[in-house]
Amino acid sequence: MAKVELKAPIVDEIKGYVADAKSAVLVDYRGLTVEQDTRLRRQMREAGVVYKVYKNTMLHLAFDGTDYAQLDQHLEGPTAIAFGIEDETAPARILNDFAKEANTLQFKGAVVDGTYYDEAGVKVLATIPSKEVLISKLLGSLQSPITNLARVLKQIAEKQGEAAAE
Repeated sequence: MAKVELKAPIVDEIKGYVADAKSAVLVDYRGLTVEQDTRLRRQMREAGVVYKVYKNTMLHLAFDGTDYAQLDQHLEGPTAIAFGIEDETAPARILNDFAKEANTLQFKGAVVDGTYYDEAGVKVLATIPSKEVLISKLLGSLQSPITNLARVLKQIAEKQGEAAAE
């Protein structure tokens, strides 16, 4: 069987993730222990992030003609990729939190919604909360003035009720 025939299913698998992903983060995973790697993979899975290790040539072939081709410059040495399928910032957040414990994990670069980010940019992305958290904060800040207005109107109504009773 030719090497090309063996590569095709792997490239197709990566292309599937590329098509569905809102983001992709590349990291150098050298130095992680088996226990750390297992823990990281579990955290990624629980967050709906696809985390895999592929040969750089396979990633290059799958990225060709997509926004993720911007990551080709980082396809050297050991490379793991984390695809954010549901949440754009989840891969960067999880990897950044994990890197605090496993300082051997190194960001290479990322593409989020078509925009390329270098190592420093990925670390900034990691500080952005998930969409759900941002929406709940927005709703909370919108709800607060409405709650205060309702409280004031109730107090006014109660005072007017007391005045009418006198």
